[in-house]
Amino acid sequence: MKSLPPLLLFLLAGALAGCHRSPSAAPEASASLPTVAVRVQTVERQRRWATEEVLGTVRPRLRAVLEARVSGRIEEMRAVPGQAVKTGDLLVRLDDREIRARYEQARALYEQAERDFRRRETLWREQTISRAEYDAAESQLRVATAALQEAETQLAHTRIVAPFDGLITAKHADVGDLAVPGRPLLEIEDPLALRLEADVPEALLDKVRLGQRLTVHIPAAQLTLEGLVSEITPVADPRTRTFPVKVDLPPEAGLRSGLFGRLFVPVAEVEAIRVPARAIHLRGQMELAYVVHEQRAKLRLVKTGKRLGDEVEVVSGLAPGELLVIESEQLLRDGQPVRVQ
Repeated sequence: MKSLPPLLLFLLAGALAGCHRSPSAAPEASASLPTVAVRVQTVERQRRWATEEVLGTVRPRLRAVLEARVSGRIEEMRAVPGQAVKTGDLLVRLDDREIRARYEQARALYEQAERDFRRRETLWREQTISRAEYDAAESQLRVATAALQEAETQLAHTRIVAPFDGLITAKHADVGDLAVPGRPLLEIEDPLALRLEADVPEALLDKVRLGQRLTVHIPAAQLTLEGLVSEITPVADPRTRTFPVKVDLPPEAGLRSGLFGRLFVPVAEVEAIRVPARAIHLRGQMELAYVVHEQRAKLRLVKTGKRLGDEVEVVSGLAPGELLVIESEQLLRDGQPVRVQ
């Protein structure tokens, strides 16, 4: 077993000596210290759920990659990354001269077929033409109508609009580039509908179910949220032996796509001592706390476990029923007189 550094041994010995001195053995310096007002909290065991952390990433629930449906040069690009857009806003306009010419041709053929059909319809009612001639005119009109609708659709595809309210997150082309089907032009997502996507190990999968509410922590945004499990992939990744799980998150300021997050999966209910994190003081590698005994502050060497929001679990060093100092008017010293508020 490795020996501790001399400095750490000295500090540890001093701290422990302060914990076990009796009032009669306290130095005269402690007796002359001023009385400090403190706030205390009774140490007690609390029941809580022991959890396992699963790492994940914040992703949008609604996301789209916009591509061109027809080929053409980009004549206008109205979108830039970070821009907020509304449903139906024009984002990209392609050169439509060739497609518009085909549309005008299809429209002219439709108008001609419609006139021919109306004329033959009148003649058929007057029984001056055969049924076959009437049916041929009707078929030509249907063909011309379908060709016109196809040309209208192709013309509409030269204008790429926003499919939903959202935020432009990426731009892959600009004015003058050739847009072709299959090549991404823009990416858009809804920043108000986000979720955490995490790969849950197979050993924890039976602890997660659809509709369950789980705690999610986003360190970069300093947010702790309650998310709703919306999707559980039933097939494991054969390489990692994990199951993708998606947890819907409520809208919060500072929450963005791409942020790192932690998903807390409850595994068992346990009893543990939990205290405010501000009551634990760090001195080098040591964790210290003050308890009140006989109207004096007594220094304790403690060991902490998991942090749960503003509280931290204390594994050793404190006993139920003790009065833990959680706030003081000034820095305390071991053996200093205190007044509990």
